[in-house]
Amino acid sequence: QVQLVESGGGLVQPGGSLRLSCAASGFTFSLYAMRWYRQVPGKERELVAGISSSGGSINYADSVKGRFTISRDNAKNMVSLQMNSLRPEDTAVYYCNVRADRGYWGQGTQVTVSS
Repeated sequence: QVQLVESGGGLVQPGGSLRLSCAASGFTFSLYAMRWYRQVPGKERELVAGISSSGGSINYADSVKGRFTISRDNAKNMVSLQMNSLRPEDTAVYYCNVRADRGYWGQGTQVTVSS
């Protein structure tokens, strides 16, 4: 079965950095685009970044362009999100997502940006 396991969240001061990772299993990772979403309580889940199956096509939400970098390692079935210059408004639960036969989500990892 498809499994997505996020890690790397935590508490960081404004201006700091975190690197999120998502370990994928149960599907042919190299064939699917991967996405990172985030959600704060009371709001809809927001697409943060996406990367194509080969890594050749990448897109970002305007709010994170120039600060976040998505990458993938198809040999290790991993997708990562490097987050720099973090702001309090980046505080959210971050989720890894793949759209295979249906959408699959990880359990999420909390990112808190606060002084």
